[in-house]
Amino acid sequence: MFLEALGSALLGFALAWVAAQRLSDRLPVRALVLVTGALGGVFGALVTHGALGPGHFLATLIGAVAVAAVLLSLLIRPASRRLRRSATV
Repeated sequence: MFLEALGSALLGFALAWVAAQRLSDRLPVRALVLVTGALGGVFGALVTHGALGPGHFLATLIGAVAVAAVLLSLLIRPASRRLRRSATV
């Protein structure tokens, strides 16, 4: 279980780091993104391990990455669009 938690935290952190690199303009502060990814991975591993039981190492890591990705997607803000209107409108 310890290796699953450590591996899922590292995978969540790596996923968050990639998201922070590619979507830096649409995400909040980098530290928040990295912590959310790591904790999302650990939480996902806990939930997946509890649902499947011991002996499913790869499935637990996949579940951890899925939950981390979902939590990171909740942090994404919409792209800013400026509406250009004339002064007479």
